[in-house]
Amino acid sequence: MKKLVLFIPLVLFLGMGIFLYQGLFLNPQKLDSALEGKPIPAFQLEKLENASEYYTQEDLKGQVSVMNVWATWCPACKYEHPFLMMLARQNQVPIYGINYRDDRAAAIRELRREGDPYAKNIFDVDGRLGLDLGVYGAPETFIVDHNGIIRFRYAGPIDGGIWQETLYPMIQELQAEAKLEGAS
Repeated sequence: MKKLVLFIPLVLFLGMGIFLYQGLFLNPQKLDSALEGKPIPAFQLEKLENASEYYTQEDLKGQVSVMNVWATWCPACKYEHPFLMMLARQNQVPIYGINYRDDRAAAIRELRREGDPYAKNIFDVDGRLGLDLGVYGAPETFIVDHNGIIRFRYAGPIDGGIWQETLYPMIQELQAEAKLEGAS
């Protein structure tokens, strides 16, 4: 019996090793979202640019859009920012920013210096909306249909490859659906 007890740490070590080995093959960008197929959570948060004005989830309905969670403290957000600026100039889809757990003055300063790709910018100082969306960190990007339903979530910075291969085809499909619905 004492000899079997000596093998317990070895068995635990091997079990943990197998568990961690499997984790090496998970893609952190492909996080499941409990909200895919569900409406944007209800919220009333300040506009980044003006603390006396508010946005709600109703302000994000009406057209297919991209919601981008970002912050000035986020290095990956700085990496994706030039790409978001290019998308904004192309005007293919509105981009709504969710400034996540950040300093308002720093965020406004950064957008003035680097450019503002966001059609609307929500100030989520406490991270309440981010928490309701299931955000793990910044940046995260959500594709939302014209009815305010979250259709896709992408964790990490977006770039040309991700846009062309994954996000834009889905946006085009949702825009076509919205046109068909509007024509009916």
